[in-house]
Amino acid sequence: MIVALIVASEVGFWVLLGAGLVARYLLRLRRLSVVLLLGSPVLDLVLLLATILDLRRGGTAGPMHGLAAIYLGFTVMFGHAMIRWADQRFAHRFAGGPPPWKPPKGGWARARYEWREWGKAVIACGISAALLGAGILLVRDAERAAGLVAWLQRMPAVVVIWFIVGPAWATLFPGRAKEDRAR
Repeated sequence: MIVALIVASEVGFWVLLGAGLVARYLLRLRRLSVVLLLGSPVLDLVLLLATILDLRRGGTAGPMHGLAAIYLGFTVMFGHAMIRWADQRFAHRFAGGPPPWKPPKGGWARARYEWREWGKAVIACGISAALLGAGILLVRDAERAAGLVAWLQRMPAVVVIWFIVGPAWATLFPGRAKEDRAR
C-alpha cells in the first residue's frame, strides 16, 4: 500500500502541477490554478497519514515506509523550487513570459548556488531523519523498526556525497563564468 501511495503522490504531484499550469496560463483561471497547486501538499499529508496509520496498526516498517519519509523530507525542501521551475518554463512557452532562470554554469556564482542547494539537501535530510525517528518511536519495537533505522543510517551518506559532487567540487574547481569566457 505504501509503495502505491508513494507512486500516486509523485504522479499526482506532476498531474496537479500540469493541470494547475494549464488552468493558469491557457485557461486563465487563476483561482483554479491555486487550488490545483495547493493539492500537492495535500497529497503529501495523505502519504504521511497513511504511513502513520499503517505503523500504528502494527505494520512492520519496511523500506517503503522509510522511502515515504525521505520523499516527504525532500518534497518539503525542493517541491516549491520544482513548481517554480515548471512555472517559468510553462509561462515562457505558452504565455510569452521571460526566458526561465538557469543556474550559473561556472565561477563563484555556481559555487554559491551549489552551497545553497546543498544546504537545502541537509535540511531535507534533517526533516527526513526527524520523520524516520518519529516512525521509530511510533513503532516502539527494534525488530519492526529495522527498515526505518536502515534509512536513517543512509542519511549521512546522502549529505556527504551531495557535498562532494556539489559545493566542494564547485568551490575547488569553479571554472570560468560565462562572462569571463566572452572576453
